[in-house]
Order: sequence, then C-alpha cells, then structure tokens
Amino acid sequence: MTVSPSSPRILAATSTSPTPPRSTLGKPAAMALPKARNPLAFTPWPVTIITTLVYLALLIPILVINTNVPAAPRISPKGLNLTEAWHDLQILTGGFHPYNSRRNDKVRAWLLDRIDAIVKSAPAATEYRVFDEDKPEIFVFDDLTSNLTSLDGRTGVYFEGTNVLVYIRGWEDKKEKWWEVPGKTPAGKGGVLVNAHYDSVSTGYGATDDGVGVVTCLQLLKYFTTPGHAPRRGLVVLFNNGEEDYLNGARAYSQHPMSKFAHTFLNLEGAGAGGRATLFRSSDTEVTRAYAKSEHPFGSVLSANGFEKGLISSQTDYVVFDGILGLRGLDLAFFEPRARYHTDQDDARHTSLDSVWHMLSASVATTRELVSDFSDRFDGHNRDDGTVPSGTGTKAVWFDLFGSAFAVFQLHTLFALSVTILIVAPLTLLVTSIVLSHADKMYLFRSSTSFDFTDEKFPLRGLRGFFRFPFLLGVPTAVTVGLAYLVTKINPFISHSSGYAVWSMMVSAWVFLAWFVSCVADFARPSAFHRVYTWTWLFVLTWALLVVATVYENEQGLAGGYFMFFYFAGTFLATWISYLELFTLPTKTEYISQYAPNSRRPSSYGSRLGTTSGDERQDDDVEEEPTESTSLLRTGQRTTFANYVSVSNEYPAHQQDNEEDTDPNVYGNEQTWSASMPRWTWLLQLILTVPIILTLVAPLALILTSALHQTGQDGSPQLFVYLSIAILTAVLFAPILPYIHRYTYHIPIFLFLVLLGTLIYNIVAFPFSDSNRVKMFFHQRVDLDHGNSTAYLTGMPPFVESIVRGLPSAEGQTQCSDFVNRVQCSWNGPAPHVAPNTNTSSDWVTFNISKPKAESYSAHFDIAGQNTRSCRITMDRHSIKNFSVVGGSAPDKRFIHPSREGLSEVRLWSRDWDAKWSVDVDFSEKESSTDEDEGPVSNVKGRVSCIWSDANTPGVIPALDEVRQYVPAWVAVTKLKDGLVEGYRDFEITAQGKPV
Repeated sequence: MTVSPSSPRILAATSTSPTPPRSTLGKPAAMALPKARNPLAFTPWPVTIITTLVYLALLIPILVINTNVPAAPRISPKGLNLTEAWHDLQILTGGFHPYNSRRNDKVRAWLLDRIDAIVKSAPAATEYRVFDEDKPEIFVFDDLTSNLTSLDGRTGVYFEGTNVLVYIRGWEDKKEKWWEVPGKTPAGKGGVLVNAHYDSVSTGYGATDDGVGVVTCLQLLKYFTTPGHAPRRGLVVLFNNGEEDYLNGARAYSQHPMSKFAHTFLNLEGAGAGGRATLFRSSDTEVTRAYAKSEHPFGSVLSANGFEKGLISSQTDYVVFDGILGLRGLDLAFFEPRARYHTDQDDARHTSLDSVWHMLSASVATTRELVSDFSDRFDGHNRDDGTVPSGTGTKAVWFDLFGSAFAVFQLHTLFALSVTILIVAPLTLLVTSIVLSHADKMYLFRSSTSFDFTDEKFPLRGLRGFFRFPFLLGVPTAVTVGLAYLVTKINPFISHSSGYAVWSMMVSAWVFLAWFVSCVADFARPSAFHRVYTWTWLFVLTWALLVVATVYENEQGLAGGYFMFFYFAGTFLATWISYLELFTLPTKTEYISQYAPNSRRPSSYGSRLGTTSGDERQDDDVEEEPTESTSLLRTGQRTTFANYVSVSNEYPAHQQDNEEDTDPNVYGNEQTWSASMPRWTWLLQLILTVPIILTLVAPLALILTSALHQTGQDGSPQLFVYLSIAILTAVLFAPILPYIHRYTYHIPIFLFLVLLGTLIYNIVAFPFSDSNRVKMFFHQRVDLDHGNSTAYLTGMPPFVESIVRGLPSAEGQTQCSDFVNRVQCSWNGPAPHVAPNTNTSSDWVTFNISKPKAESYSAHFDIAGQNTRSCRITMDRHSIKNFSVVGGSAPDKRFIHPSREGLSEVRLWSRDWDAKWSVDVDFSEKESSTDEDEGPVSNVKGRVSCIWSDANTPGVIPALDEVRQYVPAWVAVTKLKDGLVEGYRDFEITAQGKPV
C-alpha cells in the first residue's frame, strides 16, 4: 500500500521493530531514496558560503565608503568653480595664520579682495530676468567694531572681533537697511547663516580646519549670486576670526546687528584633516531634513549624543549659535585623520579636491533647501533680544545609508515604535507558544513527555541546546575583552596607525572561538533546536538592550541607540520564524505513538554522550523492568574515557550497523522528530537580520574607530578604544551564532591563522609612522623679570622623554612630570625673539597697577604687550569677581556665566598690534592668611603675561625650531596652549594697596 509521509500512525501500526529506525519516522517503511542536494539547505556548505558572501557583500562597500571620498565632478556645476576653490585653498594655507599673527591680517585682506571680486563678477540684472528673478542685493560688512566681554566658568575674556560678513538679500526680505538704524530689529521671517572661521592654529596650515569651510563659503557667495539661484530668504555668510581661541569670533558676531537676522545656520568645521565631511550634530528634525538633500550625506546622530554627554571634549562654533544665540542648525565637519589635526600636515597636500567637493556639495544642497523654505516650521514667538523668531524643533534621529541616502525622523516616533515592539514582540511569541502547546507541537523546553495511558516518561530531548548560548556569546566576547586588556598593557597605541589590524584580530578571535564552542557543544549534544534557542536568547538580550535605549530616549533625549530598534525588530522576526517552524513537527502524541504498541522504552538515539545531567539525564536514564539478564550494577551502558564518552547499549543492532538507513532529512545525530522541519527558513532569518544590522551598526563602528583610535595621544584612555572594538565585534557578528554550528572548518581555521598573525603584529609593531604621527605639544614660558626661558614638550610616555633627551639644548637637564594624563618634560630652551624692537625681555610686557582705595578689593591695570595682540591677568590665590575693560563693550548677559569661585584668569584680545588695555578688576574678598597688625587680610598675587603665536619665520622661536629639527619623522609638533610663547611678570598687591 502507499503510505503518506504525514501518516506516522499508519507507520506505527505496520512497524514490528521495537524501536523503529530513523527512516520510519514520518517516512515509508522502505529505504528512503537519495534526494537531490538543496543548495539552500541548512547544511554546512550552503551555510558557510552564503553567510560569508552576505557579510562580505555588505562589509566591503561599507569599508570602501568610509575610506574613500566621492569623486568631484570633472565639470563644475552651474554657479560653482572647483578649480577656483582649490586655488583659493592653496593661497589660504600658504602659512600659519592664527588670530595673533601677522599672516592673519594678510589672509583677511585677501579674503576681502576675493569677496569683492565675486560680488563684482555677478551678472547683469537682465540675465536674472530670464529666470523670473531680480538680481539680489549684496552687502559686505568689514566688522571692526564688535567687541565682547564674557565670563565663562573660571575664565573671563575681552575680545575685539575682526569678522567679515556678507548678506545676500532674499527676494522675500524687506527692502530696507534696518541694520543702519541703532536699536532697530529685522522684520520678516529671517534668513540663514553659514559660518566658517578663517584663522588657523599656530602649528597648522588650516586646510580642513577651516580652509575648506572658507572656500566653501566663497563658492556659496558665487552660487547664490548666479542667475537661477537667487535665494528666497536672505543668506548671511560669516567669515569669523578667532575660533581657535575660545570660539571668540562667533561670540563677537553676536554683537553685530546681522546676528539678529538668521533663524537657522550651517556651521562648517574641521576636527580632522580630510576624508568625508560628516554631520556632527543638528538641533532638530526639521533643519536636518535640509541636509538630507545632500548628494552624499554622511553621519549619525550618535556623534551628536557624544557631544551632549561630554564624551567629545572639543567644541565648535555650533555651541555659540545653538546654545547661546538660540538658533537652529547643523554642524558639518571633517573628523579624520586625527593625527593631522592642528599639525603641519593639515595642508592642501594632505587633503583633496574630492574632500572639498564633499563639503561644498553638502553645503550647497543644505543651504539651498533652507533659503528656499516657505513653510512656517521656523516661525515662533518674538524674542526679547530682537532676534528673528526661530521656533522650536523636535528631537531628531538621523543616519546615512551607504553614504548615498539619509534617514531622518522624529525621536518621539522612534520612542513610540520602540515601546510598541517591546510589548507586541513578547506577546506574539507567547501567543505562538500557547498555540503550539494546544496543537501538541511545543517541543521547546520539553525534555520528555508522557504516554496517554501511563505515567512513563518518553524522552524528547527538546531542551537540548538551550544552555549553549551563554557560552557561544560569553567565551568569544570574554576572550576579545581579554585581548583588549592585553594590547592596552603591552602596546597601547597600536590602534593609532593600525586600527584595521586590531579589528582583524578581534573579529577573527571572536568568530573562531564562537565556531569552536559550537562544534564542541554540537559534538557532545547535537540538537535540532540550536537555531531556535539561539534566536530566543538573542531575543531576550536585545529586548533588554532596547529597553535601556528607550529609557534614554525618553528621559535624556538620546537617539544614538536607534540601531537597537532595528536590531531587535530583525531578531524578533527571526525568532518568530523559528517558532513558526515548529508547526511543521508531528504532534508529540503522533511521535510517541510509534513506540507505544510494542515498547515501553524507546531508544536514546541521537546522543553522543551517554553520561548526562539535569533534564537530559532524564532523557537517557529511563529504567526498565529487571530480569534475570539485568546487570547487577543497574546500568545500561559501558563507560570509557574516564566516564566522559559512553558507548550506549540502547541502540538496536540494525541502527548501529546500517547507518545508510538513517533519514536524510535529519542532520547528523540530531533529534529524529526534526525530519519534517523546513530546511530553507534559515536563509529568510539571515536576510531579515544580517543586512540591516550590518548596514546600521558597521558604519557606526567604523566612525567610532576613526574618531577615537588616535585620541590616546591627547591623554584619552586607550582601553576604551579596544573595549569598544571588542563589544562592537560581538554586536556585529552575534547574528551568525544561530548558524555557526553548521560552518565547515575552512573559514574558522583561516581566521585562526589571521588571529595569530594580527596578535603578534599588534603586540610587537611600532605604533606610529610618517603618515600616522604622534603629537607632541610645545609651549615655552619666559620669566621676563629674570630672563629665564623654559621650554615644555608634553606627550605620552615613554616617547616624550626619549624625544626631549635627544634635543641638544636639553642634554642633561631634562625634568619630566605627570601632566593631565600625559607627561610634560621641561628644559632650559634658547630664548625666543618674538619682540624684535625691544632692548630687553622685560620690555616685552609692561604694566602698572593702581588701587582707587587702599582698603578696597579692586585694582586698575594698565597693560601693554610688544608685537602681540593678546595678554592676560592670571591669579595665584585670590579670584577675580568681575572685570571691565575701559572703552570696551557693555556686558551681554547671554555670555555672563562665572563660576561661584570667581575667575582665575582674564584674557585680553585686541585687533591692533602693540595694543594697550586698561582693566578694572574686582577681587573676591577671600582671606587666606592673618596678619596680627592689619587683621585677616592677605596680599593679592598673580602675574601679567602676553602670548606670541607666530611661527612662520624660522629663528623667531629657536626652541620650537630645534624640536622640529630633531624629532623623528613619526612625531608631529603642535601647540599646547593659545600661544607658543608666554612671557610673564609677577605682581603682588599689599593690603595697603601698594604694588610690590
């Protein structure tokens, strides 16, 4: 007769074997015919090949996108001139041009000439009428009047700005020059601000920090004065001077009338030295959607969360526009390589036209979208300071997809989706489990079941494989974390130049160990439920992580955990598929009915280990009725290999001797009831999880590595970098755990060899190179009263000590000590020549102190510095409660945020050379000593100093020249403080008001 594979009861009735062979379970009694090989089956070769190809197909493009920049077009788009932009960048980076340098004045003059040339090159009004436009009016502001006094924490600053602003009137703007009327505020809906700073640091040419931003602004002027591109809303382009010194340029902009006009902004910056320009942060969803129009968007909201939580210590002008002026906008910046940041490799030679185009194209698209906006999304209530209303935006979630698309949505949308799936997903699995139980097909978590007519337990071995996951995930992760500690201990800076070697070590170690653990588990206790149990564990783990991410979304507004929503969603679907697969199993009643008629004790077929414990021991140790042939020791097996591997006597002879009779639908020694389970659903699970996880997490891993792997030279903990790589490795490759027990040995063994090679390399290789130099931070102090000159070099040990000891002038007199997570070495360096028109060093800084009243806690300082634009007053013990510069700016409450302890330093900046400052200072009434005659009063001590930052001419700072000459090629010299040289003179004011 013909027997259906789905009729196990008929098979049981026709079977005469005490324990039927595998081929009879759910199959005809006749020998099973060989089946054609399924290229998508859940067997070793398809699993190994397909999962490997899927990972490579996604990781390779992601790596290429993160390491390469989209090519600039050969022909410049209308309104832009890339050749001109590149030429401008080369001129701009012809020398160091910090605010306190003569070259800064030359750059400013060149900038005004370029702006004038662009304005004059605008076409005639008739050409605009072709596009139904009026020629936009252009106004250039050479701002030499905006001054600002600010108190921030322990630091007070007086700054005189030298910004340059250009206003392109939008065709919706009011046709009036409201800024010429004192106290008048702009009317209408306002416009857009684009900002870049034209100063550099004293040791860097400023190609990407912020030369590319400057030439981008020049091209924006050209673009929006081209027929067909006239802006709807007004555009203000700000070239600010002094960003590198406490963000002074952006702060001074707040004092210009045009600062009241903009409601949104785009800040262009550089915290690296090339590559792609990433969206550092944004204020809200609505303004971020403008950036989404970019041709090659790049970035993740995770970087914005890093700034918010203080994980990224450096700042940009964004904090002034967003946090102080209350505008809504974006921060677009270069972020790698960090080793060239603020060094002489931040030049045109080490950047590219492609990088210029990447920032320029994003800026054009974003600005065009903002100035073309006609909605009310940036409208709001009138502000007290007269600034145009900017409204209130919503918290955003944003990230790029392969550098070609950009996802933007509101944070509360993510929160709602997260809460929904956190509730729906467990309920779905619970309902599915209940239905399976009612259908008598719930084999999960079942080690045995009972006959309908007896209490005798029948082994199902459904619990087998449940406890694998903690070892599958825990062992590889623990070893990679151990490798992180090992590398940190032996060669902590190897990630500085060999980040991909560290990644290769971590990935190869993790995947190989996960495979090895799964092979041991599968050999010892083969289970058809490895996949479903692994997905169940992953479901629980990702559910918990999504709960944490959702709490942070709600309580702190952090959107950086957005990827966990998608991670969990994919894991949930994969887990649900595994549960749905169980419906293809025979009912437990059907399965055990094949054994009930003729045998009360089934076979233990399917276990490699005879000695078991817990639930699975119950599977194998079912007692039988004693007879005269029963062993006196009551055991049914012979134990070998020290009671570990056992040879069972429970297998019928025809099962042990005729392996060819086994069911081809049962893999290896897995449970026999798994024959009816589908063999292709694993591929669906792979497609639902791996692509979306790699697409979202892999770019974050690469961005995080690029941003952090060279921060150890700044004193940041290197262990954090390696631990991050270890954890991200587990996150990226956890989706292969459900399949890894099916891998062939080829790829894991290859990865083991990679592990050995990269481990040796990461331990013994030198961490720095000519293209990945380590920074040493230079500073020189001169005691102008005594003529002592001390040079300092700060860096990471042991490199800084050996470098300083190799300097001719430092031989035999080097002193090194700890300095803010680094080491600072000092020596008596050659005296600088920063003030050539003076007779002695004491003439570099002159000052006079007077007190209006002897008993008062105030003083008047007259300070002058030679060949400099910056001096300061620094206190030793007493704090400064308040200060004001005579003839300076009126206080602006937006910038008055002193510490409760008062100020420890007042920084003075002038737009003129050889400037003089008259400063009134109020000291805190702080008692630090007691005089028996005069009472509890102490003398006020401190120092007056000036700084010099111009290192364009060799010989001006010989100590710096010497360091640059003698350091190895793998060392980059950069500045430690605002000035390269600080000359100081001490002062002391007695209680009677007399300077000492």
